[in-house]
Amino acid sequence: MICEQRTYSLVPGGVREYLRLYNEMAREVQVSILGDLVALLQPEGGDLNQLVFLWRFDSFDARRERRERLLADPRFTEFRKASRHLLVRQESRLLSPV
Repeated sequence: MICEQRTYSLVPGGVREYLRLYNEMAREVQVSILGDLVALLQPEGGDLNQLVFLWRFDSFDARRERRERLLADPRFTEFRKASRHLLVRQESRLLSPV
């Protein structure tokens, strides 16, 4: 098992609009393809213009295959186009249990 922590830094004040678009356009397709969304979090301190997604996968190969399927999905492509103006930076960290 591995976890992926994806942090999205957004323009100031962009979290609400990003979440609206995500819930309307992308959440259902993303969860159906990627699987286990462990948590969707917003920091209470530090950089407040961020969203943190935690995803669980069975293996690195499973993650790669699912991410490829997600990026090929036209519904997710539309969401990415619609939300691009809100995104400042993306970070991804792959985490292994110890």
